[in-house]
Amino acid sequence: MMNPISIILIKVLFVFILGTAALIIMQKSLRSLFSIYAIQSLLMAFVSLVLFKETGSFVLLALAVLTVVTKVIIIPYMLNRVRKDSGIHHDAEFRYLTPVSAIIIGMALIFVIYSSFLRVFQLSQDNLFFLGSVIGVSLAMLGMLVIFSRKKIVTKAVGYLMMENGVLLFGVFIAELPFIIELFIIVDLVIFILLAAVLSMGIDSTEEDLTRKLNNLTKWFKQ
Repeated sequence: MMNPISIILIKVLFVFILGTAALIIMQKSLRSLFSIYAIQSLLMAFVSLVLFKETGSFVLLALAVLTVVTKVIIIPYMLNRVRKDSGIHHDAEFRYLTPVSAIIIGMALIFVIYSSFLRVFQLSQDNLFFLGSVIGVSLAMLGMLVIFSRKKIVTKAVGYLMMENGVLLFGVFIAELPFIIELFIIVDLVIFILLAAVLSMGIDSTEEDLTRKLNNLTKWFKQ
């Protein structure tokens, strides 16, 4: 049985995690965007630490440490370093959706996921398994919304990173812990490859720019 204070703390962290997701959807400043992502990842590390305190599982402690090292320090540092070098500070371009409509759709997605999980799992609304699953899937869907609604590749990369946070948060509450660490490492490798591709193609590239550059690169290899 978990300590009631720990349960309340995790629920508060869930609220803040969703709050950072909403800010990422609307944010136009790249510096703020990267900082909010780092804060979101730090909040997830705190969730792992609280669960570690309650369960004593060192896998959760390792997950928290890995999250801080990669998602709070390394990835935001890489992105901010390139942002400074490139002189690109804002991404005000939205596709298909405006910030307000994206937030409204995001709220609708959370409500649909909450209602669906409530019927599927047949659990109490206060059950951490239920809440963790809902928040994890909601975070992944909101990350997908970022990918759908933004034009710059670098902003889409943050959407992928947010999706990863959602998958890992979902895994913490439903998967075997060693599997979570393996998932963390595999997904992080994919994310690092994606970031390397984005940074090499240019932080200010749009999806069309990236496609054109990749086509040119393919033609060069065929020669």
